[in-house]
Amino acid sequence: MRLSFLGAARQVTGSCFGFEVGDCRFLVDCGLFQGGRATRAENHAAFGFDPAKIDFVVLTHAHLDHSGLLPRLAAEGFAGPIYMTAATRDLTDVLLRDSAHIQQVEAERARRRGTDYQAVYSLADVERVLPLARVTAYGEIVTAGPGVRLRLEDAGHLLGSAIVELWLEEGGSRRKVVCSGDLGQPGRPILRDPARIAQADILLMESTYGDRDHRSLPDTLEELAACLDRATREPHGVVLVPAFAVGRTQEFLYHLNGLGRAGRVDNLKVFVDSPMANEVTRITARHFDLFDAEARRLAHEPTPKFGAPTLRFVESVEESKALNSLAGGAIIVAASGMCDGGRIRHHLRHRLADPRTTVLFIGFQAAGTLGRRIVDGAPAVRIAGEEIEVRARIVTLGGFSAHADRGALLDWLAAFGKPPARIFLVHGEEQAAQSLAQSIEARFGHRPERPAHRSAVTL
Repeated sequence: MRLSFLGAARQVTGSCFGFEVGDCRFLVDCGLFQGGRATRAENHAAFGFDPAKIDFVVLTHAHLDHSGLLPRLAAEGFAGPIYMTAATRDLTDVLLRDSAHIQQVEAERARRRGTDYQAVYSLADVERVLPLARVTAYGEIVTAGPGVRLRLEDAGHLLGSAIVELWLEEGGSRRKVVCSGDLGQPGRPILRDPARIAQADILLMESTYGDRDHRSLPDTLEELAACLDRATREPHGVVLVPAFAVGRTQEFLYHLNGLGRAGRVDNLKVFVDSPMANEVTRITARHFDLFDAEARRLAHEPTPKFGAPTLRFVESVEESKALNSLAGGAIIVAASGMCDGGRIRHHLRHRLADPRTTVLFIGFQAAGTLGRRIVDGAPAVRIAGEEIEVRARIVTLGGFSAHADRGALLDWLAAFGKPPARIFLVHGEEQAAQSLAQSIEARFGHRPERPAHRSAVTL
């Protein structure tokens, strides 16, 4: 048995893990690399294996850094099933189509500018891969290939997100491997907490926030309310919220509604400027069975006549551009969450140099992204070829993260009857993974491994 770390090793994005069990070859995830030019070049690099010889894929969830290279995989010969939950199937459909469209637009812009940009895949490639989805319910054990059984459990990170349990057998040797995928923070609204797993021989564990603990949710909501009150009362003050269309936007709207119900904010005008986020919000409502008990209870309560935000979903490009004329007192929520694409770039270009603007970051910003440069205090950034001075107020609220923090990761690991014999820390930048490794060793007396990109081990 052999395991290859083909992405998300000593970095957050590009999730892809290759398994060889006898004659069976399969992947867990096949995601886009996101970040600077050097990182994104990985999306065009050779896979390091023959896609036509991959028997199946297991997809932990729909975010592009986990699903975004599936169309290229299919374009280069993969034709097997892709095991995923029903909600992941629905969200992946939307995300991959949007990704192909954005790449097409970027390629056309590059052609007009005479610069070099090549799309990783086309909409035709997306259409080729989507029918390969095989819906798997949480808790269902599936025999996926010779010597390979799998089960998906709720990861609590995103609607339909999954922890992957694998039972592998080759030549009389047996191993149980668990891939955590991205784990959610316990106690977050809408979604259930991550499932606890009792046993594994080998664990691939995320470490995105392995070096820190998030601020508590009540404190974060107080900070959010104060930020919105200050920003929206200021003459001509507008709040820009870069938010991932899948997950972050829906949870942020949930919190705004809760603050309105509690009387902490009043008369907020909220514009969701993302057609994809609008579609994802509709998909979220269809999977009501995945909500936690509190979210199901609130869904049946009547909307208060006063206090709830005024919400408008913006569809057309013309409507989006019209938001430039907003005089103030408004919140514009737009994708993408790391500011590397989508309509948020248009709003940043228009408002980033205005000191009356507040840019509110509520999600992780990967190294090399526009969002990371802004958060790190860049005095100016380049957007669409134009140098924009950063004079807006920049606010980061870490308590809304969809990822488990250090304490939650350690508590999740503690649920195992005993620590797995081998723990590989993935989905984390070097500092975060190293810090989490030290914390695990201090608490459990077991030193995890931090595999290098494109390295391989024998199981």
